[in-house]
Amino acid sequence: MTTFLILHGFQNHRPAGHWQHWLAGELRGRGHEVRYPQLPEPDAPVLADWLDALEKHGERPADGAEFVVLAHSLGVLLWLRAVAAGRAPAAGRVLLVAPPSPPVTASIPEIARFADGLALTPPLTPAGRTPARLVFGDGDPYCPEGADVHYGTPLGLDMDRVPGGGHLNPDHGYGAWDSVLEWCENPATRVRGND
Repeated sequence: MTTFLILHGFQNHRPAGHWQHWLAGELRGRGHEVRYPQLPEPDAPVLADWLDALEKHGERPADGAEFVVLAHSLGVLLWLRAVAAGRAPAAGRVLLVAPPSPPVTASIPEIARFADGLALTPPLTPAGRTPARLVFGDGDPYCPEGADVHYGTPLGLDMDRVPGGGHLNPDHGYGAWDSVLEWCENPATRVRGND
């Protein structure tokens, strides 16, 4: 059994139509432990409160099970901030999906603090030993230059680009997302779009 921590983004109230909600149900149905917390005040997030919530929900499983983090959108910036602050949980692997660009994040007053002074230098993960993969879609309105430009290349990440994927959310056709489920159980799987 693996323990999964799923981190949502800005204004996300964990709707049933989102791939993260679908994934949580699928993983539980396969016998895994899933932590999918509602982060505090998702419409007006406070970085310090989100960091505290990550620390609380990111405790290692007592049984030594593998611990995997999947973050979407602003949840990716939460992860980056936690790593920079030395507060990221010791995950076995991490999937970072559709992060907003620093300029876009800075332009939205409710979340601008997440981009303020964000250092995008390796290592991305605690002690540089956790495998991390970036998944991003072409045409993401929240990262128009491409997440590879802002995150993947500067951080030396393994990357999967999803043609036409947009922000990889329900508005772009991502409710059920089979290849992410496959990656959860086999990290060698390349994350693909929904065909």
